[in-house]
Amino acid sequence: MTTTPLKAAVVGCGVIGRHHARVLVTHPDFTVTAAVDSVLPAAVALADEVAASGDARPVTTSTLEEALASTEIDIVVVCSPSGLHVQLAETAVAAGRHVVIEKPLDVSVVSGRRMSELAASAASRGLLVSVISQHRFDPANRVVAEAAHAGRFGRISSGLASVAWWRSQGYYDSGDWRGTWALDGGGAVMNQGVHSVDLLVWMLGRPVEVSAQTGLIAHDRIEVEDVAVATVRFESGALAVIHATTAAYPGLTTRIQVHGDSGSGVVTDDRLEYFHVAEPGAETGLQAALDTANQAAGLVADDQLVGGPVEEDHFLRGHARQYDDISRAVQTGTPPGVTVDDALLSLATVKAVYVSATLGRSVLVEDVLTGAIDDQDVTVGVRS
Repeated sequence: MTTTPLKAAVVGCGVIGRHHARVLVTHPDFTVTAAVDSVLPAAVALADEVAASGDARPVTTSTLEEALASTEIDIVVVCSPSGLHVQLAETAVAAGRHVVIEKPLDVSVVSGRRMSELAASAASRGLLVSVISQHRFDPANRVVAEAAHAGRFGRISSGLASVAWWRSQGYYDSGDWRGTWALDGGGAVMNQGVHSVDLLVWMLGRPVEVSAQTGLIAHDRIEVEDVAVATVRFESGALAVIHATTAAYPGLTTRIQVHGDSGSGVVTDDRLEYFHVAEPGAETGLQAALDTANQAAGLVADDQLVGGPVEEDHFLRGHARQYDDISRAVQTGTPPGVTVDDALLSLATVKAVYVSATLGRSVLVEDVLTGAIDDQDVTVGVRS
């Protein structure tokens, strides 16, 4: 889309930073010009990967400020530990650069609100700030979301977001920040389940009230939960369940379900597993239970068909689709498909899970979002 690729600095060169770099070097609208990490060898390793791909080797620095002073940068991609997201984004915007923030927006709703204000100010200066939520761009999820938004499922009655994954003790021991409130911001819900919560909010509408419990069952030496369950009431009256765990050996599926009085959609591991809507005027009484035909075939792109193995580059394509949108937004000066306010609402919903689990009662998402309940004042207790 661009004649001159946008020059990107990847800040945070761990697993997710390297993932972004792989996407950026294969995208025609971007090039990586800087690799930044407080652990300089990590930045060097990422730069080596970029150079091995055939692109020019990025500069390597231990701070974003050094990178901004030493090379051309159009857009800063924040892939640091979550608790540093907003701080780094503020530095980038102050320097007049576009910003992409890996999920979640931050670990604090207070910081998220500050980022929302900063993003509005940045937009007035022609700067983009977007937050990664690549699964909103997956064809299967788009089919279900668009059906829900268009009323094809009728009155939405319920939903489910389930992430049944496994993370070993070694995973948590591999970095001092992993499994901490200060930098990871939470466990199975904040780190692994945030995308699924975001999809649930995107598909079902504004969440109102959350009631949750969390536990630390299968891991040691971490502060956060490895299992959580919650119920969510939405503005429409719909009810949903959030289930997230890193204690489901050997690691199973991610699942999104949306149900209404005229149809249902199910996405499992980014594949459209089930989709059915009633024909206009169709019987929706007891006899409708006999009509369970799956209408999913042909509704999504070839790489998202029902069933079949997930290709090796599937996860790269998810981010690539969002970078298509980011490039479009930069070039046209229009809002990105995922805004800071979108990410802030999803963050407040996740934090409402933790606040509810700590207080032992249901909480209003609006109270967390506005600061009537300060999510940072609550030290979330997990039961072992």
